[in-house]
Amino acid sequence: MEKLIRFHFILLAACAIALLGGCASRVAPTIYDFGPVRAEEGNAPLPALRPVSIAEPVAPTWLDNTFMLYRLSYANDQQPHAYAQSRWSMAPAALLVQRLKSRIAQAGGAALSASDGAANVPLLRIELENFMQDFTVPAHSLAQISLRASLFNGRTLVAQKTFAAQTPAPSADASGGARALAAASDMLIRDMVNWLAMLQTAGK
Repeated sequence: MEKLIRFHFILLAACAIALLGGCASRVAPTIYDFGPVRAEEGNAPLPALRPVSIAEPVAPTWLDNTFMLYRLSYANDQQPHAYAQSRWSMAPAALLVQRLKSRIAQAGGAALSASDGAANVPLLRIELENFMQDFTVPAHSLAQISLRASLFNGRTLVAQKTFAAQTPAPSADASGGARALAAASDMLIRDMVNWLAMLQTAGK
């Protein structure tokens, strides 16, 4: 009887260790965003935009999630990968629009949500095309972003332009990719705000 009790005790202990090991292996992912909105050093101030509505962004299915994606172009440039233990705080397109609104407000302009239903305000639609860390060699990668921006006045297309930006990552990992993608996003947003300001100046 004593041997049977001892055997059951050892079995329960082994199961408990196995369960603890399983729990330990399920580490919560590290969450990244673009960080706080700070003044951009070395750049001219962004122009203050007149009110513009910004629609919910559109992204292809493979980008419409919180995965942090990378590509090993030196091995196979047709195969995207996702970091196992790193995630964005929200989908990249939403992060971009959030940052765009913050930059417009920081410059003294006005960015509205399309859901606000403001009348006689131009509408900006954004279609994200690429948002990824691209490894050209194992120890070096670039943040690459591209999108198409369309400005509408009612149902009339006023202007459309494709924007792209890239910048090297400071380290060959998810953290370096997050920093580089945030920096590339700010570069792209600067170009987009200047484009919108030019259209407003031209009366479009």
